[in-house]
Amino acid sequence: MFTSEQISGFSELEYELYNYIIHNEDKIIYMRIRDLADETHVSTTTILRFCRKLGCEGFSEFKVKLKLKLKENTNSNKLASTKSSATEFLERTLTHDYDEKIDKIASVIAIAKSVVFIGVGSSGILAEYGSRYFSGLKKFALYIKDPFLPIHGQYLKDSITIVLSVSGETPTTLRIVNQFKQEGSTVVSITNHSDCSLAKISDYNLSYYISTEFVEDVNLTSQIPVLYLLESLAKATYTAMEAAKTYE
Repeated sequence: MFTSEQISGFSELEYELYNYIIHNEDKIIYMRIRDLADETHVSTTTILRFCRKLGCEGFSEFKVKLKLKLKENTNSNKLASTKSSATEFLERTLTHDYDEKIDKIASVIAIAKSVVFIGVGSSGILAEYGSRYFSGLKKFALYIKDPFLPIHGQYLKDSITIVLSVSGETPTTLRIVNQFKQEGSTVVSITNHSDCSLAKISDYNLSYYISTEFVEDVNLTSQIPVLYLLESLAKATYTAMEAAKTYE
């Protein structure tokens, strides 16, 4: 509802309006402009100027936008059960073609010298888990949770980069992936959808397609599919490496 740019441009009186609205959102949508002016001890002119700074023609339009925002927040706070999220993933992705795709990616990982995992936030935690799981299955792997960590090109030669992102649109993640691609690393992404920017610039993509969930601005989309895919890739990679030994 309020952007940082809008807030930084408020006057002292407009800050008072802002603070009152933030603490009385449910009440504001039923108030007249005169009621708000009396409660906040500002003029109706100040309120109208405040509304225009927010891109609204007047107080009525502001109340409509506020009401919609409150409705969205109410709907976004409804979480699906963990069981339903897992079932949704299993029904959509556990097919023969999907298994073949995992095996194909695993065969590429198996011949790489190293695996680098990238993720931020909760994806960063899973990146650490993925690197440990792969390392436990005899594939050297490390993880990067800091997207600003300096990386030099010589360390990326013959490497695989596995990138984890729910949205596939995180700017810092896209920046580092672009850098790794330019340095010659093969990029495998695990995202919620295949039509995101990260999936499109990756050499290989695995998408799990489950409903996104938010509580206010916090993304709480289930990460069960990511764990499944990481472990499946690691085991398929191990199998490919062991099979290659028998032909040496």
